[in-house]
Amino acid sequence: MAEWLQFLEHSAVAAFIRQSLWLYPVLEIVHITGIVLLVGPALMFDLRLLGSSKHLPVAGLGSHLLTWSVRGLWLVIPSGILLFVTNAGTLGYDPVFWTKMSLLALAAANALWFRVLMKRGKDGTAFPAVTKLIAIFSIVLWTAIIACGRLLAY
Repeated sequence: MAEWLQFLEHSAVAAFIRQSLWLYPVLEIVHITGIVLLVGPALMFDLRLLGSSKHLPVAGLGSHLLTWSVRGLWLVIPSGILLFVTNAGTLGYDPVFWTKMSLLALAAANALWFRVLMKRGKDGTAFPAVTKLIAIFSIVLWTAIIACGRLLAY
């Protein structure tokens, strides 16, 4: 693993990013913007599942908001990979980084679990106790993921 991490960190792409005056900060801005687009709508949807804005139908709101979350992923993933390669040798051994990656995997599993429930119920309200648990878990996970990301910067 050490060789692979060193290869990434010493790659031409990583060197180009590190040597550029503006590219690394631009990648950080793109990454943060992606996080906002990913987590903001997810949080709003989670709050709906917890009982906020009951006048809005769960299915319609989910279709609208979660489309924006997917768009956020299109920014977060490539920018995150590019940010990682600039410091792969250090981040590859950082427990906070691996905690963040583990939490991301749990967040993805949580979202997939909810999708399965949505297919079984017509509007996501067929399993109220479970959907509330999923929403709470989602909020906790995304808060922890963001905290880990900020901790990596220090």
